Amino acid sequence: MIVRRSTVELEKLRRSGLLVYRILQDLKNMVAEGVTTQDLEVAAEKMIASAGAKPAFKGYYSPAAGTKYPFVLCTSVNEEVVHGMPSGRRKLNKGDIVSIDTGVQLDGYYGDSAVTVAVGEVNDSVKRLLKVTEESLELAIDRVRAGNRLFDICGTVEKHVVSNGFSVVREFVGHGIGTSLHEEPQVPNYVDRRGENPRLKPGMVLAIEPMVNAGKPDTKVLADKWTAVAKDGSYSAHFEHMVAVTDNGPWVLSRP
Repeated sequence: MIVRRSTVELEKLRRSGLLVYRILQDLKNMVAEGVTTQDLEVAAEKMIASAGAKPAFKGYYSPAAGTKYPFVLCTSVNEEVVHGMPSGRRKLNKGDIVSIDTGVQLDGYYGDSAVTVAVGEVNDSVKRLLKVTEESLELAIDRVRAGNRLFDICGTVEKHVVSNGFSVVREFVGHGIGTSLHEEPQVPNYVDRRGENPRLKPGMVLAIEPMVNAGKPDTKVLADKWTAVAKDGSYSAHFEHMVAVTDNGPWVLSRP
């Protein structure tokens, strides 16, 4: 069942979303050559604690992995698509890209957002990958309107990505969010005709998160049981926002 949130609940979700936004902004400013992904993890954990929130990812159990996730961040570098695990041995190098994904629980309501950041100067093809992925998210956000259907969002991402020569990851999807991190509906970045296509109604809250590979869409999970990578080794970008359906159009809860 897709839960529709009250105005009071949406304000609580916005508080959580804005906390994640502030954390990601600070982490973006930290990204530099020589910084480790563990450095980002330590900083994020301190920020979450100082805000009186709980990390949404740390301790999250995945049936697929068969274990609980041990970090507050996912830090996915270059060909890593999602769920990359922070490490003191993973130093960022000039020309890398790193996707930073984090979530919080604040007063019982969840926030979740992601951004991909270039480390120093990157080549034009990588710049274009980031640009197209972020554009696909913004175009999808504009489709979050009462009366539209879920596939309007999914198809918008897919069309923009594919028309620009990139591919959407199919094994991982966006989701509803509220008093749980992952709620109905699933929000693929492509039109899945086998899936449901509900009409959007005010009060629904969606975490829309295009995951886009520069090469082919296929992924595989590494031996750590969490880190998903592009099978062909191509770079991958990931952006995410929480968006509420309102009578007045989309309301992005995870940015000012």
